Amino acid sequence: MVSRRTFLRLFSLATLISLASLIGIPLSYRRRSRVLLEERIYGGVEYSVKGSLVYLPMPSLDGDTSVERALANRRSIREYTDAPITLHELSQILWAAYGVTETRYGFKTTPSAGATYPLEVYAVIGRNGVATPEGGFMEPGSYKYDPYSHTLRIVKKGDLIRDLYESALEQEWILEAPVNLVFTAVFERTTKRYGKRGERYVWIEVGHASQNVYLQATAMGLATVAIGAFYDDRIKMIIGASENERVLYMMTLARPSKAYELQEESLYIYITNNRESLKAKE
Repeated sequence: MVSRRTFLRLFSLATLISLASLIGIPLSYRRRSRVLLEERIYGGVEYSVKGSLVYLPMPSLDGDTSVERALANRRSIREYTDAPITLHELSQILWAAYGVTETRYGFKTTPSAGATYPLEVYAVIGRNGVATPEGGFMEPGSYKYDPYSHTLRIVKKGDLIRDLYESALEQEWILEAPVNLVFTAVFERTTKRYGKRGERYVWIEVGHASQNVYLQATAMGLATVAIGAFYDDRIKMIIGASENERVLYMMTLARPSKAYELQEESLYIYITNNRESLKAKE
C-alpha cells in the first residue's frame, strides 16, 4: 500500500509530466520524467513476478510511428522469424488491445456499448516466446490480462501453442508465432443492458480491439494476423477460460520475416489510375 505522502509526490510528478506535454517541453525530457516516475513506483524494477501474477512494464503513450503510417502499413502477416518478442512489446500490445486510457472511470482503448466492456484477453506464450529484461524468458502458458492493474495472471502452465494450432485447423502461423492472443467475451455484461441487440455490440467491440492490435503491432515493427477459424470449445478449454466466457477471435504476435511498407508514390498512382477509369466511364 502506497502511503499518502508517497501518493501525493507521485501525483505531483505525473501532473508535471502532463503539463510538460501541454506546453511543449521536448519529448526526451518527458520520457526521462516518465522513467523517474516508474522508478518511484517500482524502485527501478521494470517488472516483477509475484506468485501467479506478472506486473507488466508500464505502457508507453508516445511512439515513433504516426497513426497515418501505421494505417498505411497495416497488413495481415503470416510469415515470421524465430526470434521472440520482448516483455515490453507484449505489455504495449495488451494495453493497446484493451488497456485503460481514462483513470476516473477506467475507460479503455476500445469503444464499448454503455462501457460494459465484455471482452477478456488471453496471451498464450510459447517456450522461449517472450524475452524478459534480465535475459530470460517468461514461463510458457496461458495468461489472462487484467487491464486495471496492467498485469497478467497465469491460468495454465505449459507450452500450449501446438494445442491451439491443432484446434484452429492447423494454420501454420499459429504454430510459428511465439505468442497468440485469444479474445473471449462475457456476453451477459452487455446483453443484460441491451438485450439481444447487445450481442451485436460485443462482436463490434472485438473488432475494435483487433484493429488496435494491428495498428500497435505495425507501429512497433511486429506482425499479426486475425484468426476466426477454430473450434470454440476446444480453444476455451486450452486457455482455461471461465464457463461464462465465449471465444471470439485469435491473433498471432511475432516478428515478421518481411515487413510491408506502402510507398506514397504507389498510392498516388493507384488513385490517379482509378480516377482516370471513372472519367472514361462518364
